[in-house]
Amino acid sequence: IACWRIWREMGGPVPALVAGHSLGEYTALVCAGVLEFTEAVALVADRGRFMQQAVPEGSGLMAAILGLDDAKVMEICAGAGQGETVTAANFNAPGQVVISGHSTAVHRAVAALKEAGAKRAVLLPVSVPSHCALMNSAADKLADRLRQVTFADAAVPVIQNVDATARTEAGAIMGSLIRQLHEPVHWSRSIEKMKAAGIDHVVECGPGKVLTGLCRRIDRDLDAQAVYDQESLDNALSKELE
Repeated sequence: IACWRIWREMGGPVPALVAGHSLGEYTALVCAGVLEFTEAVALVADRGRFMQQAVPEGSGLMAAILGLDDAKVMEICAGAGQGETVTAANFNAPGQVVISGHSTAVHRAVAALKEAGAKRAVLLPVSVPSHCALMNSAADKLADRLRQVTFADAAVPVIQNVDATARTEAGAIMGSLIRQLHEPVHWSRSIEKMKAAGIDHVVECGPGKVLTGLCRRIDRDLDAQAVYDQESLDNALSKELE
């Protein structure tokens, strides 16, 4: 949000579409005028608490799988569950999927995915298994919490994680946030949606450039830039204001 505010103060244009990855969707909603900043900060704190309460520490796990297509990852996860949960949680880019679920099931899936030809399978240092069915109870609590929050219609359409659909209506946006907690993040489809809408330039506002790298992997024809310090801000603004 700090990067976004400086971007706007320096004359950076309002985008045609906004999107955020996982927790970043809340940032996108603040940028689009759906949520007030202070309200969003309190909301995401509660969201994190609900997620941590949903699964005992150490019983959930996530892992990044590189080098297999989405369908193969989903097929192997389905076979590795054995009565437990392990599913695709983030479709980040072609050949990059994050899986999530019970620790033992994720370990089984990782072993099977490596055997199936995954180039890498990296366990992630996270405290909760996000975007899977283990978050169902957290989603119920989040739904109750969201009813206490004032949502406005979006001034800029927001492409939401759960289905890569651009929305402006406050009620529909809130419903998708509830689903987002226990359903996958469709980031590849979200970027493809931007391209299909005629977007040719994407600016990432934040403390790094991970999404910029993913964007280039999804579609190399898109001009993607990250704004995270003074130099990157100046570079991005000079391109926008040419």
